[in-house]
Amino acid sequence: MWCTLEPDTDLRTVFDVFELPGAYRVGPFELTGVLLPHYVPNVGVRLQAGEVALAYTGDTGPDPLLATLGRDADVYIVDATDREAELLQPDRNLLTATEAGYWATRAGARRLLLTHFWPGNDREKAAAEARSVFDGEVIIAEEDLDIPLPAH
Repeated sequence: MWCTLEPDTDLRTVFDVFELPGAYRVGPFELTGVLLPHYVPNVGVRLQAGEVALAYTGDTGPDPLLATLGRDADVYIVDATDREAELLQPDRNLLTATEAGYWATRAGARRLLLTHFWPGNDREKAAAEARSVFDGEVIIAEEDLDIPLPAH
């Protein structure tokens, strides 16, 4: 199913459309999308230009591909929902902050940006839990956050 933002415009006439998962060259970037577990289709995305890399998990459960997606990323944006009921599910669809830190460590990421917090969760506690297993900088997603990327 294809949807548009405007009822009279097919976005394929304005943009190049790339099917995900997959790997593509988009301007100066290598864009890679990998299928990750969630209750609806979810593709984690990695953008890389030269040695600078940014990776984003979207909503996901634990999966070994998380280490590949975030490999050596300058910023790894990871779901840290910390939804207690999720831990009881046999097929997990969300991560905890500790798991976010674990996968960032496995990936060798330089910085971890925690996102997708469950309403009411303590974000500082989530950051502390991520830091317990990740030695790099842990950042909490917030509105208007600006994170400079290095010029390798």
